[in-house]
Amino acid sequence: GGGVEVARAKHATEPYFLQPMEGVDGTGYRASWWTQFYCILWRSWLSVLKDPMLVKVRLLQTAMVASLIGSIYFGQVLDQDGVMNINGSLFLFLTNMTFQNVFAVINVFSAELPVFLREKRSRLYRVDTYFLGKTIAELPLFIAVPFVFTSITYPMIGLKAGVTHYLTTL
Repeated sequence: GGGVEVARAKHATEPYFLQPMEGVDGTGYRASWWTQFYCILWRSWLSVLKDPMLVKVRLLQTAMVASLIGSIYFGQVLDQDGVMNINGSLFLFLTNMTFQNVFAVINVFSAELPVFLREKRSRLYRVDTYFLGKTIAELPLFIAVPFVFTSITYPMIGLKAGVTHYLTTL
């Protein structure tokens, strides 16, 4: 009897200890992977739709930065200086696209971190379903932002003409 009491007392002091529950499969989750994924995707999609101002601000910010970079490197010609300038513009092109998406993810994740940790500890969903659901819900924005940026800067800088080259860059 004494060992059971010690085990119960130990688990009572652990704030996130879960007792075995009915209806839970061998993985420890109440819902299947697909159900978890669908619920996270739906909640994330509603979150994106709930804040259209954020989408507008990101697209406006992208258009302004693209216009600025396009005006700095406007109309490059293919001589020695032009090639060096195009290299610089491509560097800014790539770093802007990379960091804009990274900072967007960091901003969203840090805002949702307390809820994520609480729900993960409660074993409501797996980390992979959360990541995939959030990423797919924000995929339209992850596609729209580079499209706006590339559509503005590509012709302004004077990069190689042609739809194929534009689409490759995009």
